Amino acid sequence: MIRLRHADEIWSDFPQLVPGVLYAENAQPSGDLERYWRIAAERLAAGPESALPEIQAWRQAFARMGLKPTQYRCAAESLLRRFRKEKALPSIHPLIDLGNAVSLAFAIPVAVFDADTIDGLLEVRYATGAEKYVAFSGDTEQPAPGEVIYADEHGGAHARRWTHRQSARSAVSATTRSVLIVAEALHDNASADIPRLLAALGDELPGAVNGVLSRDAPEFRTRP
Repeated sequence: MIRLRHADEIWSDFPQLVPGVLYAENAQPSGDLERYWRIAAERLAAGPESALPEIQAWRQAFARMGLKPTQYRCAAESLLRRFRKEKALPSIHPLIDLGNAVSLAFAIPVAVFDADTIDGLLEVRYATGAEKYVAFSGDTEQPAPGEVIYADEHGGAHARRWTHRQSARSAVSATTRSVLIVAEALHDNASADIPRLLAALGDELPGAVNGVLSRDAPEFRTRP
């Protein structure tokens, strides 16, 4: 069973947080992802990604965490920035492509984890300084105490600086069959946008189960 939750300290410091979680087995997305690109293109035509309320909210959160917003961007802003410049995104893997496309359309960070590499509790919390993060370069890093990470029960960090960068530890690959997808938003309309985002993912992944977390209902669990 996989459990995902946000630590009490995260809820206390970011009470506006709205996380959405989806779990899908035998995940094989289909459909025209370019329709999500078109939504993103329409939004970017009205102004830069940094002006979008979804991105502004994450910039404020990063600043609160002591991170320079122009040096460390949430994943959604990085995707939108690249898409604005290149007018497209490269295809990496069908499940990653889906997460990226939906993230573009909603301007909300979407993390796609290989569920089979996660066992037990995955918690969004402040680092103690003892956790280990495996970069895509193969290097092992140690998040500083107080950094927001996705941490498992064995001291592995599956993402650094919250929504900035995922780890190679649970990256989707050619052998991935089941995924845990997490979307997190902090903007004023997040409580309406996260369910819409989960519905969009669910349309592409039939049979998936999902849930919206809150401080009163902070944990998502897959079946044993």
